Amino acid sequence: GITVVKPIVYGNIASYFGKKREEDGHTHQWTVFVKSYANEDMSVYVKKMNFKLHESYANTNRVITRPPYEVTETGWGEFEVIIKIYFNDPNEKPVTIYHLLKLFQSDTDIMSGKKNLVSESYDEMASNFYYFPFCNHSVFQDPSVLMHRLLTQPRPLHLGNYMHETNFEEKKQRQLAAIEQASAKIKQQIQKHTDHLKQCKEDMIKFKQEINRLDGGNAFMVGM
Repeated sequence: GITVVKPIVYGNIASYFGKKREEDGHTHQWTVFVKSYANEDMSVYVKKMNFKLHESYANTNRVITRPPYEVTETGWGEFEVIIKIYFNDPNEKPVTIYHLLKLFQSDTDIMSGKKNLVSESYDEMASNFYYFPFCNHSVFQDPSVLMHRLLTQPRPLHLGNYMHETNFEEKKQRQLAAIEQASAKIKQQIQKHTDHLKQCKEDMIKFKQEINRLDGGNAFMVGM
């Protein structure tokens, strides 16, 4: 079978006003987004993206048909944004992403409005969307001829400086290092318990031998 993976970054950026706005009580401006990790023009294979906001907004469904795929609003509370991605191939099922819009953090510079809060995630988007929520991973498996052609003919995106706020490669290396460290610790614990079990078995054998020796001595004395 044919497998094609398209890495994406999705999330939001939020900035604090410094106080509540008098007219509506809003405290932050935020932008929720989906973008290609590799700076590709996703409109080659994406028809549109639907961002479903909280019901308190006048227009809860925002449809974006070309890059940048983002929605900017103001508000005062965090909520889950549902993002549905539709493909240019009508035979492909839409992909749904869930993102918790983040506005608040304990960082004093963010709280004071001196710098923006960034909450973004890396994922790998796919056709036929084999999605596994516990590992946040999906894969294009056996796409149609049309979809395969669109996916394998990337076009660079030209929207100025294109940077991710998060260094995902560095984050990946840290996660791998943490996994390796945890694996080494588990191996040490397993070896420790294995050695302990081995010692217990050896002690049991010695104990049985001692019992047999004592029983043999007692039998000899009785025979006398």
